[in-house]
Amino acid sequence: MSDHERVSILWARVGDAAELARLHAELFNPAWSVASFEQALAHPGSVSLVARVGQPMATVGFIVGQVAADEAEILSLGVVKDRQRRGTGGALVEAFGRAAGNAGAGRVYLEVGVANVAAVTLYRSLGFEESGRRKGYYQHQDALPEDAVTMALALQPTFAPGHGTR
Repeated sequence: MSDHERVSILWARVGDAAELARLHAELFNPAWSVASFEQALAHPGSVSLVARVGQPMATVGFIVGQVAADEAEILSLGVVKDRQRRGTGGALVEAFGRAAGNAGAGRVYLEVGVANVAAVTLYRSLGFEESGRRKGYYQHQDALPEDAVTMALALQPTFAPGHGTR
């Protein structure tokens, strides 16, 4: 895939669960199951998006999260290896932030493994700040547990016509 290909960010649907589980398994261990994606995508507060390119469109990334009251949480973000470090992950996070803000969220939270330097760097570049650590949060097969960095981002209020100062 070439750099000039336009990335389309679209709403993820329950019918995307098998494809997202396949992509997740290519990127993460342990991977989420199809049932886990179905449950997350069917959740009433789901804010989940896919990044697609080409004709026919191929899924090259996803972000799965949810909004509850005035908070949003990113549960998983993944971009296929040949599209990493080319703006797809950032575009997904920014679109998630806009959608979460439109749904009433004022902050976005997430956890990321301390060893995932690329992801931590991406989140920091987008304005996320470290808010804590969770010891041994990630359990990996045949490896020691990994700490998680918890991060948060305050969302900017969205403009609503008719609301504001006169």
